[in-house]
Amino acid sequence: MTASPVHNIVLVHGAWVNGSGWKPVYDILVKDGYHVSIAEHPLTSFSDDVTAVKRIVDMQNGPTILVGHSYGGAIITDVGNDPKVVGLVYIAAHALDQGETEVANGKRFPNATSKTMDVKKTADGFLYLEPSRYPADFAADLPLKQAEFEANAQELTAASVFNVPAGQPAWKTKPSWYAVAMDDRIINPDLERMYAKRAHSTTIEVPGASHSVYESHPKEVAALIEEAATHAVP
Repeated sequence: MTASPVHNIVLVHGAWVNGSGWKPVYDILVKDGYHVSIAEHPLTSFSDDVTAVKRIVDMQNGPTILVGHSYGGAIITDVGNDPKVVGLVYIAAHALDQGETEVANGKRFPNATSKTMDVKKTADGFLYLEPSRYPADFAADLPLKQAEFEANAQELTAASVFNVPAGQPAWKTKPSWYAVAMDDRIINPDLERMYAKRAHSTTIEVPGASHSVYESHPKEVAALIEEAATHAVP
């Protein structure tokens, strides 16, 4: 492929997963000539997570596309204010406005999982998805063995991260792209559509896609990221 204006891409995972889920998308982007970094953040507090992702952005040698899945969208909405970031890509992700929280938006647009008892909390305030329910709730379009592995390898996430009010959102000043997962049970697809419309994001909808859309539909997700890399800088 011909060189595109933006060479650097940083991928940010969400809650109850780690960066390894990005590998199918990573492989496509690297094959197509991009410099791709996967930001591993600890899911211990919103501040800790922002700091970890900012550290990876600081390591980039020029303009950067920042990609977030799920809760990772809240992170890129904050870190995206960094001058190196020239475009944001939301993959079934939260694109909060100033003062909003994921918990409050989830009450406005309830997800399918909220009608269950599948989300559990540890004694020290970390949330996880009941492993036996993880495949159906989070990854229904992945092979069962893969979904079961991810269920038992999930990264527990501080409950506090979902209640932190957002600061100034980067999507108000920078171009954005959005992938709606049409069969998402973790974030209501209508909430995803609201986020995309409000941010004036270039949007695709992926039929049949679970919350794990970045793993189950890596070609569509990678194509959207490459579109961002090609068009973020006029």
